[in-house]
Amino acid sequence: MDRDGYMLSSDVAPLTWIHGAHMPKMPLRYTWLGLIVIVVVGLHTLSGAAQSPSRSAGMPVFQADPTWPKLPNNWVVGIVSAVTVDSRDHVWILHRPRTVAAELKDHAAPPVLEFDADGKFVNAWGGAGNGYDWPTTEHGITVDHKNIVWIGGSGVGDDMLLKFTLQGKFLRQFGKSGQGKGNADTGNVNRPADIFVDAKTNETYVADGYGNRRVVVFDADTGAFKRMWGAFGNAPDSDPPAGAGPVAGAGGGAGRGRGAQAAPKLDTEGEGAEHFGNPVHAVKISNDNLVYVADRSNRRIQVFTPAGKYVTQVFINREGPSAGSVAGLAFSPDPQQQFLYAADYGNSHVAVLDRKTLQVLYQFGSRSAKPGDFQGPHHIAIDSKGNLYVAEVNPGNRAQKFLLKGMSPTPPPNALTPAQLAPAP
Repeated sequence: MDRDGYMLSSDVAPLTWIHGAHMPKMPLRYTWLGLIVIVVVGLHTLSGAAQSPSRSAGMPVFQADPTWPKLPNNWVVGIVSAVTVDSRDHVWILHRPRTVAAELKDHAAPPVLEFDADGKFVNAWGGAGNGYDWPTTEHGITVDHKNIVWIGGSGVGDDMLLKFTLQGKFLRQFGKSGQGKGNADTGNVNRPADIFVDAKTNETYVADGYGNRRVVVFDADTGAFKRMWGAFGNAPDSDPPAGAGPVAGAGGGAGRGRGAQAAPKLDTEGEGAEHFGNPVHAVKISNDNLVYVADRSNRRIQVFTPAGKYVTQVFINREGPSAGSVAGLAFSPDPQQQFLYAADYGNSHVAVLDRKTLQVLYQFGSRSAKPGDFQGPHHIAIDSKGNLYVAEVNPGNRAQKFLLKGMSPTPPPNALTPAQLAPAP
């Protein structure tokens, strides 16, 4: 047990009772035989658990680390749009320096910030430069299996993907600023929200996004178009690109991408909208080769094969109160990726799901500025130890680290109750 009373995955509780005072007397040789059997069975059980975690193992418990990260040079950040973790467990944050308050502009940090796992500052870079179009609204960041940093933007005209080295040297641009031609375009994206590079195939999957309403796949080296799809695996809808609607965190707008609108009446029954909404906000591929897509304004996660064949879906807080929920996705780091984490942007929660069944185990976080709460959780990431990182857009304007404290057989104390999750009447 850890000091907070949670059972850690390394605890071997079944072996602790055998030395108890109530153990029946028996000849010593039988006692030793019994111990050998218990140890052998226990080792076999632990080996099996490592390969196939038990569904009864419980659920992960997180605790906010209010000391993380440590910004140098009296720097401040604006809207923190994305977070990712590389193979060294270094954490990368993307923020929007142009959103820093006027009186603090001189202290605005560069847009790309790198920290080690303890939150110690490592490096910073980014912004306009020669040979590429830097986004007008920084949005997504991913470090791939080749240690290449991918960046995309959600502002009007951000119709490209950028590739850099870990040190910020520009490598390549796919697409061109202001050239997106809609959901049928195979050469440009249109205000992309998230990027994932599949190491098995060297393909780049894009949640595309704020202008378009599709998942699109390119060759990660050449940028050659491979395939694309919309909701339920259908062809993307043929509407023209979305206009200059509000971007999440840029000024309190919903970020739907189709211009300011009154809150719609929420659909709460059936399979939901035929097409993705704006924005198609996150895309991740699991170890067992399933593609998970966050369809934020439709309040759902849809699951596909890499070819774009629809598999299933789950709604996250479908009844609201917010008209948009799931924005960011991450998997637990065990080989089976037993847990799926979803950032609910509109309701300011993080949901913990059983990935295989898509059952929501519990949710945590309320709308406040306190450590452990959220104000616009946007993108999320996980490190190799299972710690969770959350990027918050306006008004949160921060990144938080949540330490994995162990496993609990029941929802932890910070789990939201049904009454806290229920929409107001």
